[in-house]
Amino acid sequence: MNPAGKPGKTGSLLPVEVALARLLEMAEATPIRERERLPLAQVEGRVLADDLISSLDLPPWPNSAMDGYALRTADWSGEPLVVSQRIFAGQAPQPLQPGTCARIFTGAPVPAGADCVEMQENAEVLADERVRFTEAMSPGQNIRPRGQETTVGELVLSAGTRLGPIEQGLAASLGCAELEVVRKVRVAVLSTGDELVEPGQALGPGQIYNSNRVLLCSWLQRLGCEVIDAGILIDDLEITRQRLGELADVDLILSTGGVSVGEADFLGIALREEGELTLWKLAIKPGKPLTFGHFRGVPVIGLPGNPASTLVTFALLARPYLLRRQGVADVEPLKFQVPVGFVWPKAGNRREYLRGRLENGRAIIYRNQSSGVLRSAAWAEGLVEVLEDRTLVEGDWVNFIPLSEVLA
Repeated sequence: MNPAGKPGKTGSLLPVEVALARLLEMAEATPIRERERLPLAQVEGRVLADDLISSLDLPPWPNSAMDGYALRTADWSGEPLVVSQRIFAGQAPQPLQPGTCARIFTGAPVPAGADCVEMQENAEVLADERVRFTEAMSPGQNIRPRGQETTVGELVLSAGTRLGPIEQGLAASLGCAELEVVRKVRVAVLSTGDELVEPGQALGPGQIYNSNRVLLCSWLQRLGCEVIDAGILIDDLEITRQRLGELADVDLILSTGGVSVGEADFLGIALREEGELTLWKLAIKPGKPLTFGHFRGVPVIGLPGNPASTLVTFALLARPYLLRRQGVADVEPLKFQVPVGFVWPKAGNRREYLRGRLENGRAIIYRNQSSGVLRSAAWAEGLVEVLEDRTLVEGDWVNFIPLSEVLA
């Protein structure tokens, strides 16, 4: 166990960057190596297992960038030219007859012998059907050369790329009907606490509805994970041990709640007694009690139980870990600097992630930043990052992380 992450050592909070770096190191140590071959239409959201190398030049021949006329610039001296052929996209043209031009349409192959395409707006069709050109022309004009986008043997997409509509379209343009992708990560989702009740059931005294389960299961599916819903764990150490032991065939156990230092935090107790704790107590707010460890060799991420804490720690720590397990290189969300439109008078010793949005180019925050208020995230457009030991006045600059960056 790393001393910096040793449980029970008050005051030794692990910086966010250090925690993330260690999580990614451990993800790289246990990559998902299995793969599957899927039809192109089914790979959206999956991770490419092998480099995609181009097997053809794209475009495979010079083609016209617009509707107009193909000609050889050396043949044009200012006099009108006869149209010797018409070329549509999908047709194979004849070589251009010397001293003539060809009517050509966007995407059509440029005929051999032509070195220029003049747009139809700069051409005048005369009564005898010859064409007069009104502007000076130069070789290569309005022609997309062969291999402009990619050439045979060129790396197009690297292994570890998350596949979306653009990547699917690019693969299709190279003639790929199927792609090798990394097997889905199998994640078991556990909620802990006698106070939790599933939506649709009647609430008893002291009970609340379980929002984290729905949030995480939906989020994991967006990430292309295979989700095993392990339900709610009651506050009992033996049952906790038994349930964890039943999940030996998953890639990750993801829990919410039960990872702090209270007497009823049985998940943390089980990890300490029958596994190992690698990370514990982070310098982050909300989300300080996040835990990473192993139970009988299976990785376990224990997220705090408060809904906003669950959201922040999953977005910034668990999500990158899961992506890196699949071989994704770029796992951190985009952040950019914006001025703030609020005052933050009290500096803290933890990095804070406030639920906020942009108005008139400035970041504003939800009125209640309690870790138990999930409504703050529904209102927000992103997370406002406030560094340790820092106060803010209006106009100061902070990092802003759009929620759209972490929800997919």
